[in-house]
Amino acid sequence: MTTQRTRSLGRPTLDAVAARAGVGRGTVSRVVNGSPQVSPEARAAVQQAIAELGYVPNRAARALVTQRTDSVALVVSESGERVFTEPFFAGIVRGISSGLLETPMQLWLAMAQSPVERERVEHHLTNQHVDGVLLLSLHDADPLPTLLEERGLPTVLGGRPARMLRPGAQPAYFVDVDNVGGARQAVEYLAGKGRRRIATIAGPQDMGAGLARLTGYREAVAATGGQVDPAMIAYGDFSEGSGTACMRRLLESCPDLDAVFAASDLMAHGALRALREAGRRVPDDVAVVGYEDSPLARQSDPPLTTVFQPVEEMGRQMAHLLVSRIRGEDLPAPYVLLDTHMVPRASA
Repeated sequence: MTTQRTRSLGRPTLDAVAARAGVGRGTVSRVVNGSPQVSPEARAAVQQAIAELGYVPNRAARALVTQRTDSVALVVSESGERVFTEPFFAGIVRGISSGLLETPMQLWLAMAQSPVERERVEHHLTNQHVDGVLLLSLHDADPLPTLLEERGLPTVLGGRPARMLRPGAQPAYFVDVDNVGGARQAVEYLAGKGRRRIATIAGPQDMGAGLARLTGYREAVAATGGQVDPAMIAYGDFSEGSGTACMRRLLESCPDLDAVFAASDLMAHGALRALREAGRRVPDDVAVVGYEDSPLARQSDPPLTTVFQPVEEMGRQMAHLLVSRIRGEDLPAPYVLLDTHMVPRASA
């Protein structure tokens, strides 16, 4: 506990922390700078001494020595309304924060959807302000990843870019889930329940997740001996409103459909609304499967069968990969790919 006597003696120093912890000054420095080259016992002793003395690192002085800012940016190419209301973004931020806990890194968040927001963000993303950048919700034409690499800023993408699903694509550092496999599981699950007219509400095709989940749908339909009918595909933007609009279009173009795979839980939730409005019973008339296993999936009526994707783990892995890049560590691969699985509930 920090006492009044401790405060009266002036700002605690690195040497004071070392003396209190019974370790060398270098060990304290390594703990403060987030180095992994410290034993768990020494790290615990240093952290306890820091807490007891109320030691606060001099960030400006450390930046001069390490040439680092101890800050990383999370840039989301969406509106603030979506970032603060949709469960996916909250889960990613929780995971990133967890992944940075044992480092000195501070996280700052920026939305970059409008031209004004993008200009402000691009101006700030330099090595004078941040050590690295995490990018989320990228569209294929976004120039930000190339710009950041040209500036020499370590960058990690949340989700495989759509361009990387095409032949001859340039490599990128990213963390993603097996979107193709997850979508394939969803359609195979519906087919296994006897559904034969399976439609899909796909995500944006200039985003990796949207493109990959539609690929998984196409593969599964073909594998069950069916023909992929363009009329059975509607394109949304991962939002609830787009799910409602797409479901209405599908009911008009294919009134005999008996199942729908939506590429996000929010679009699936919107689809449920449209089906209720049309007098279609779920799952009796139309079975519905979503993607993510967000809290919304458990709260919908009926509860939503969905594909689980480990959103918080995705955020943690993004943070770990970025920190490794900042530290110049050798990496076994430039990406992390996480598994998905089905979560059966009443909607299918």
